[in-house]
Formats: sequence, C-alpha cells, structure tokens
Amino acid sequence: MFNGATVHGITGTKWLRHPAEIPLLVAAAITTFLGYFGWFGIIAWLASSSDATGVEAEVRSLFLDGGTLSQVVLVIPLFPLIVWIIRAVTYAQLRASSVQMSPTQFPEGYRMVVEAAQEFGLRRVPDAYVVLGNGQINAFAAGHGFRRFVAVYSDLFEIGGQARDPEALRFIIGHEVGHLAAGHVSYLRLIFSQLVSYVPFLGQAFSRAQEYTADNHGYAYSPEGVPGAMGVLSGGKYLGAEVNTHALADRATREKGFWLHMSNWLSTHPINTWRAHALRDRSRPGRIMIRPPESTAWFPPSAPSGSGWSDSWPTPQQMRSVLDSTTTSVPSEEQFGRYPGVAYETPRNELRWASPVPVSVGTEPAGQAVPAPAEAQHPESYGYTPSAGREDELAGDSDAAPSTPPAPEDRGDWPGQA
Repeated sequence: MFNGATVHGITGTKWLRHPAEIPLLVAAAITTFLGYFGWFGIIAWLASSSDATGVEAEVRSLFLDGGTLSQVVLVIPLFPLIVWIIRAVTYAQLRASSVQMSPTQFPEGYRMVVEAAQEFGLRRVPDAYVVLGNGQINAFAAGHGFRRFVAVYSDLFEIGGQARDPEALRFIIGHEVGHLAAGHVSYLRLIFSQLVSYVPFLGQAFSRAQEYTADNHGYAYSPEGVPGAMGVLSGGKYLGAEVNTHALADRATREKGFWLHMSNWLSTHPINTWRAHALRDRSRPGRIMIRPPESTAWFPPSAPSGSGWSDSWPTPQQMRSVLDSTTTSVPSEEQFGRYPGVAYETPRNELRWASPVPVSVGTEPAGQAVPAPAEAQHPESYGYTPSAGREDELAGDSDAAPSTPPAPEDRGDWPGQA
C-alpha cells in the first residue's frame, strides 16, 4: 500500500511518468478534499435547527426535496464503497466469463504480460484476460484489493497473431501493464481523485496525463510497436497496417483551431494525431493543452488542413492531375487491409514509416521507407535504461521471448509442445 506498485518505490519509474501527472494528481486530491469538506459543511448547515426564511429556505428545499442535489449529497459519502463494489464486480465478471491468459491459453500474449511485469518491476504477475470484443477495439487495466489485472478485447488481441502485428500487441500490453506499474489503479489513488472526474477540463487533463504515462511505458517496452498500435487505434484491425504514422503525426502540427483543442480538452485520452506525434517525438513526453508547433512536422503537407480557408483547397481537376502524376511502391490492391493467412510482399513498416508526400512519376517512389529517427528507436533517449532481463533478451538469452511469435497451432497448447 505504501511502497508503490513496483520495486521502484511509490514514485515508480520517474522518467516514464508524464511531468504533468503528479501536479494534476495533487490538484485532483485537493478537489476531492474540498468536495468532502463541502459535503460536511452542507450536512452541518442542513442539520442546524435555525428557522430559515427567504432565499435560505429555498436553497434548503433544493437539498431536501429528493431531487438531484439531494441524491448527490447522499451519494458522495458512498463513493469509496461504490468504487470498491464496481472493482469487485468487474474482476468477478472477468473471472466468470472471459478467457484467462496462461501458459496453456494464449501463451504468446501471456508471455508479453509476464515480460512487461518484469520489465517495469511489478512484484507479482497481474492476471490477464481476453474479453469478447464484439467489434470494439479496447483494453483496460484495473484492480481489486491488492490484486491487479489487465484485459484486452478480442478484436484488439487478434492483431497479435502471427499474420498480423505482434509488436503492436506488445506495445498495447506494455501500455496497460504501465498503468499498473504507475499506480493508476490503486484504490487509494482512485478515492483521492474520484471527484475530479466531474470537474470539466481538469478531470480530463488528469486522465490524459495518465494515458501519456502509460504510452511511455508501452514505448519503453516495445518501441517497434508504435506504428502498429497507432494504426489499429485510428484505422482499425484490418486497415491499421496501412496507416502512415508520419502523416498521422504531422497532422497534429497543422490541424488547429479552438474546436480541435476543445475536442482534446474534453477527451479522457489524447486525440490520435497528438498521441502519434508524442510517440514519434521523444524529446517531449506528450501534449496536454496545446498542439505541437508546426516546425516539428517532418514533411510538407500532402493534403489541405481542415482549419484552412476553403478557397485554398484544390479543385477536383487539380487533385486529379496530382493523383495521375504520382506513383507509389505499394500496389493499390494492398491499400485496403492485411488479412490473416495472406502473404504480402511489401513490409508493413515500409508503408507505415514511409514519406507521406506524393512524388511524381519518374522520381523516387513515395513508398520509399523513411527510417524512424534514432531517438524514436531507443528507449534510452527518453532517459529509460532497459532492465537486465531486457538486455538478456536482446542478447539472445534462452529464457527470453522468441524473436518470432509462436505458430498459430501452439495457441492453447503447452509452449514448445507439438
């Protein structure tokens, strides 16, 4: 309870935590204390025996007529119990109806959970489950008591198969285990920050800071999984392999305006363009309130921005001529998803890290791969030094994860058993 979620202490791994998270946590705790202090004041005022008249009597009636304010007054002291019950029910539902990852069930996904737990210094391996997604792309981390668990929806877990993108799943699992390592699901933390979720802008900013912290953990665990993770979160499990990460990240610098900022300010998760930019540019751990400057874009724009004047947009004839004069190294029939069991000649990253700028026919094709910057390929650039276990894996330690995922027929069997 007081030593933190990992062997690194209550502060966790400092260089992986977003710099705004702790100040926002303090603001959340102050908000919660003020909320409870205000509740005590209201109860004391309502319990006073003085005869109220005029405006005071009308205000009293608002709290005592059984309406919304009356319900709020009754619910606030029950928050700790409500949170405890919700966590208990969530864990029970997973244990009762979901597929538990284990050495005999989805062992390739479970290995990722185990290695992430070791990487981030967790004292115990968290429970891990695959939840029926019904088309939803989602994953979450939570806890109950001292137990911790992660859950990945089946539609998202599916991308980790051999024919898809195991590194993208590794990043996502690293992100969720990162929530555990950073203490985001601690019961005390939730109690001390519960009321802030009802404060406009402040509650969402606190949540986004935690998501950036989890992204930093996911990046430290699997930097190669960034393009795949951003692809599936923005383009879905079929088209995700075709999403150009540079184009997504560069748009964060050019899409501007009050309403675009408002969409981010009111979101509990960073908007995808800003998130992609933060994962590509490791000199800044994330954006909370304002967009990154346009000078941080890597390439000139290949399409107009929605915030620009409409008269600057091309006519159909102009854009048709651009399309007719450009080429790409990726055949058009491969632009619409990669499916299990189908072989593709073009490597994923040749498209996902390619230049997003169209190139005229006869010149270097636009699909020519542009390697990620050196600082985007090595976690050390963010101040993170891999643990000894991770270094052993890179050095070929026999106990480390294999460089390629297990064959599909190994799923559900003992690892290495025919």
